[in-house]
Amino acid sequence: MNVFRLAGDMTHLLSVVVLLLKIHTIKSCAGISLKTQELYALVFAARYLDLFVHFVSLYNTVMKLVFLASSFSIVWYMKWHKIVRRTYDKDHDTFRHYVLVLPCLFLALLINEKFTFREVMWAFSIYLEAVAIFPQLVLLQRTRNIDNLTGQYVFFLGAYRVLYILNWIYRYFTEPHFVHWISWVAGIVQTLLYADFFYYYIMSWKNNVKLELPA
Repeated sequence: MNVFRLAGDMTHLLSVVVLLLKIHTIKSCAGISLKTQELYALVFAARYLDLFVHFVSLYNTVMKLVFLASSFSIVWYMKWHKIVRRTYDKDHDTFRHYVLVLPCLFLALLINEKFTFREVMWAFSIYLEAVAIFPQLVLLQRTRNIDNLTGQYVFFLGAYRVLYILNWIYRYFTEPHFVHWISWVAGIVQTLLYADFFYYYIMSWKNNVKLELPA
C-alpha cells in the first residue's frame, strides 16, 4: 500500500458514490450506459472469485465486497427500478458490448500469468476493464448532454486508473521484481481511452461552460 494506491482506490470508490448518489437521490440514470455497468459487474465477478478463499486483509475484502455489491445494485436500479429505469436512454446506448467480452476472454486464455481457472478469469477481468468504459464514452458522444454528476463519475473513473499507473511506477522503483505486464498494458490502454474525455472535461471546467463531447 502506498499513497498512489490509496488515492486510486478512494477515487474509484468516489466514482461509485457519485453514480449511486445520482441514481438513488435524483432517481435518474440519464446519460449512464447500462452496457458499461453490465461489463463492470462482469469484471468484478470474474476478478473476485477468490473472495472467500484467499484473505489478504480486511481492507482488501471490504473493497471487493463494496465494488461487487455496488456494480450489481447499479445494474439492478437501471434495469428494474420502476422510476430509474424510465430515465435510461436505451435508444442511444446501443453499443454491442458483447463484442468486447469474447475477445477479452480469448486473450485471457492466450495471455495469463498462470493457466488456471482463477488466473484466466483474473486476466479476463483486467482486459475487460480496460475497454468497459467504451459504451459509456460512445453514449456521451451521441447524446452530447452531460450533466455534472455524469461528468464527475466518468472523470473519477479515469483518474483512478491514472493514479494506479503512478502506483505501479512507484512500486517498480521501490519493490524488487515488481513486474505485471498484463495490468500495465491494459491500464495504459484504459487510460488512453479517457484522453479525449479528460481534455474536454478540463476545458469545460477551465472555461466554466457545460461539458460537451464532439459527435
